[in-house]
Amino acid sequence: MRPSKRANDALRSVSLERAVARYAEGSCLVTFGETKVLCTASLEERGPPWLRGSGKGWVTAEYAMLPRATHERNRRETAKPSGRTQEIQRLIGRSLRAVTNLPAIGERQITVDCDVLQADGGTRTAAITGAWVALHECFSWMRGRSIISVDPLRDHVAAVSCGVYKGSPVLDLDYAEDSAAETDANFVMTGSGGIVEVQGTAEGKPFSEEELLELLRLARGGIAELVALQKQAIA
Repeated sequence: MRPSKRANDALRSVSLERAVARYAEGSCLVTFGETKVLCTASLEERGPPWLRGSGKGWVTAEYAMLPRATHERNRRETAKPSGRTQEIQRLIGRSLRAVTNLPAIGERQITVDCDVLQADGGTRTAAITGAWVALHECFSWMRGRSIISVDPLRDHVAAVSCGVYKGSPVLDLDYAEDSAAETDANFVMTGSGGIVEVQGTAEGKPFSEEELLELLRLARGGIAELVALQKQAIA
């Protein structure tokens, strides 16, 4: 039995609330159980210097955990992001760019900030899922002002964690499960089923190919549910 009492293939309660930040071009408050992440998308009218003259735009991301997002206060990362933070924000950026037609943005940059308000496992997967909604809202804002003429988003993208907990593959681990899991994995996939990224680690004994395929099956089902929730949020 999982500590959460959920079925092995069940997501936590998920909500995606858009237009929650007054000044951002796009925003979304995403909740996965007790994990809460505020995602805001900000438009800059110039792209990164290394893309100047290319006619192509850029989508990037920043990720941060507020000091009391966890049980004990963490220091703010003011000088330089930690290795974990850099890894996560690069993952979010890659995930968003995988479904974005960058030339359609023009020579502009959109930065999606993902700030963890409360952490209970799965902050990076929640951030990716909410970041897509914030980015969609930003593109809608741009189209409404004739800054761009077409929607640069080619597909949805969402992410979910899976793991082997007490010998059983399970979907969407909270902290209690994640901290005791024998295997921990994160899957990023598009709405059409394409795989963007897979991160998987054996915390104890190595996991088998059969377990990996079962985790993939669980992830596909969970991401299909998340994409359906994204569609509801932007409708």
